[in-house]
Amino acid sequence: MELQVNQRTVYAYTGGKAFRADQPTVVFVHGVLNDHSVWILQSRYLANHGWNVLAVDLPGHMRSQGPCPRSVQEAADWLAAVLDAAGLAQAAVVGHSWGSLIGLETAARHPLRVSHLAMVGTAYPMKVSDVLLRDSVDNPEAAIHLINVFSRSTLCAPPSALGPGTWVFGANRALNRRVMRANPHEPVFHLGFKACNDYANGLQAMAKVTCPVLFIHGEQDQMTPPRAAKELVQTAKAHAPAVSEVTVPCGHHQMNESPRETLHALCDFLGTRPRS
Repeated sequence: MELQVNQRTVYAYTGGKAFRADQPTVVFVHGVLNDHSVWILQSRYLANHGWNVLAVDLPGHMRSQGPCPRSVQEAADWLAAVLDAAGLAQAAVVGHSWGSLIGLETAARHPLRVSHLAMVGTAYPMKVSDVLLRDSVDNPEAAIHLINVFSRSTLCAPPSALGPGTWVFGANRALNRRVMRANPHEPVFHLGFKACNDYANGLQAMAKVTCPVLFIHGEQDQMTPPRAAKELVQTAKAHAPAVSEVTVPCGHHQMNESPRETLHALCDFLGTRPRS
């Protein structure tokens, strides 16, 4: 599905189903150097079980025209504009890593527009090492290798979202390269990392969230370990109407390495429990 947002074309994967105004909608937001495809299992399931799905490519990423967001706040305003372009008064938002911060800021800025907020692989503050910030510009291949080493709890998840035995390490590394090469005009890798690193509004934003919140942590996540979200979770529990936490047995890419557990957590949260 293509939308016109701020005079630019935005791509949103719908799970292979036509958009229906009478159904609730869930918007999936990916992380740094990813695209809509990382949500393939979760988006397709929900699209076939009573939900509209919009799994977006962020601006400057793959099939969405740029420029790439320079901050979490800029990306949140863009996401609200996506809801406008789709004619949506309200939607559930599910974000991974950088996308989780974008979802958080969107829910804080536009509380009536977000019915549920799911934060997958999140942390606050989401600081990025000086080495990765530097190498994301000067030596992106080395940085891609490092983030995949630190993101993965296994090289071959049993099963992954793409099928049992998929080489998740190699598949995500290839995706990172494709995303970067799809936009040779901007340092999308560095800009995403810098947006995460610079974001300083997490606790204030969470205090403004008025919808239920779900945190999905990766048990072996080295990029955003569960402990790094502790203050964010505590703030949510003090302000949000309902807060739940789920820890799944994987690294930083919960939706690929533990796709079934991640799907079950989302379905429980959204009220659409999958069959075993």
